[in-house]
Amino acid sequence: MHASPDGEITTEAYRQLMDLLRSRHSCRAFLDDPVDHVTIRQMLEAAQLSATWNNCQPWDVIVTSGPATEAFREGLLRAATTEDVNSDIPIPEVYEGKYKMRRREAGLALYAAVGIERGDHEGRERQSLENFRLFGAPHALIVHAEAVLGPYAYVDCGAYIANFLLAAQALGIAAIPQAAIAMQSRFLHEHFGIGPERVMVAGISFGYAAPYRVNDFRTSRAPLDEVVTWLPADGGDHEIDDHA
Repeated sequence: MHASPDGEITTEAYRQLMDLLRSRHSCRAFLDDPVDHVTIRQMLEAAQLSATWNNCQPWDVIVTSGPATEAFREGLLRAATTEDVNSDIPIPEVYEGKYKMRRREAGLALYAAVGIERGDHEGRERQSLENFRLFGAPHALIVHAEAVLGPYAYVDCGAYIANFLLAAQALGIAAIPQAAIAMQSRFLHEHFGIGPERVMVAGISFGYAAPYRVNDFRTSRAPLDEVVTWLPADGGDHEIDDHA
């Protein structure tokens, strides 16, 4: 551990973590090559260490490979093109203000990265359907939880997903978290034989990244001052008066 001239304390572990966070991105084109079982288990073991409310560990996951992935991909795409959105978790009704701006910025940058012009609605629809083709990934992971556990379970599942993604990055595996998969919850329940007492939270497609330009696309992140409220307002250190 050492301090920089501006007082910032850092460690090698922190630098490695920041490298993983900065290099991780959502992969949108995969090679056919499967990931070996040992590596998949390593990612799952890392995610299993996620922080969790009351140690409930509410997540259960399904991992597909080979013909199971192909059957899932085929059925999911069919559901997405014939069924309306049906998510177990309510989706946002509207995006306003900074949320609308961030979403629009990311969407326009993605379409530009794949050469889709503004006004090309067919091109946008075609790219959107890649979600349900799993972007060609050889593996899918589905996260689901007990409905009675409510929103706290979804928060824990989010932590699980984040840690799975970091573990994948550390092991050289590309991945993309996908809320879109859970927007066909009815199909997921039927396809995997999971009852209504479970909530479909999200999916992850993973494998090895294909060398296509869509994988050069990156989203931005808001600066800290846009999302952090400091108390005291100046964010500075204040000495405690032992005699108060």
